[in-house]
Amino acid sequence: MTTISKGVACYVRVSTVGQNEAGQRAEIERWLTGNGINPTSVKWFTDKGKSGDNLKRPGFENLQSAIFSGDVGTVCVYKLDRLSRKLHEGIEVLHDWCERKLRVVSVSQQIDFNGAIGKMLAAVLLGIAEMEQETRRERQAAGIAVAKKTGKYTGRKPGTTKAKPERARMLKEKGLKVEEIAASLKVSRNTVFRYLREPGDSRSKPSPTN
Repeated sequence: MTTISKGVACYVRVSTVGQNEAGQRAEIERWLTGNGINPTSVKWFTDKGKSGDNLKRPGFENLQSAIFSGDVGTVCVYKLDRLSRKLHEGIEVLHDWCERKLRVVSVSQQIDFNGAIGKMLAAVLLGIAEMEQETRRERQAAGIAVAKKTGKYTGRKPGTTKAKPERARMLKEKGLKVEEIAASLKVSRNTVFRYLREPGDSRSKPSPTN
C-alpha cells in the first residue's frame, strides 16, 4: 500500500464536448484503488471540450492553483498527453512539478514521473504525442489537397454540421452562454463561436410567433 502525505489530484481532459471522460476516470480509479487510495478522497479536475494544444483550460488552471498552494503531492492522469500535446509546454509543466517534488503518474502508460529519469521519459512521450498530432494534421491537409486537385472536394455540405448555426443563434438570443450552447449542441466552444459569426439565412429562420 502506498503512503502519500499530501493530497492526490486527478486530471481528466476530453477534447470535444460530446466525448465521455468516464473511461479515463475508471482507469485512474483502478490505479488509485490498487495503491490503497480511496477514489472519493482525491480531488478531481476535469476539462471538457478543451484542446491539448494550450494550457489555458479552467480545470488545468485550478489544478495548478492547488499545486502552487501546496495542497497536492501526487498528480494522476490517464495519459501524459492529457496534460499537453505540445512538447515544450508539457516539459515545462513536468519540470516545474518535479522541482516541487510532486509525484506524477500516467496510469495507462504505467510510469511515475519523478526525478531525472522521469523527466527524460516524459520528454520522449511528449515528443511522440506532438509528432502524432502533427502527422494527423498533415494527413488531413494532404487529403484535402488531393481532393481539391481532383475536383472531389467541395467543402462541408449544407446540413452536415453537427448542429445548425441557426440553432446556436436562437439559443444565444434566449440568453444562453457559449458553454451552455456548446453542451446543448454537443460541439466545441470554437464551433459555437463560428456558428455565431456566420451570416444568418432568412430562409432557414423560424417565422415569428403571433
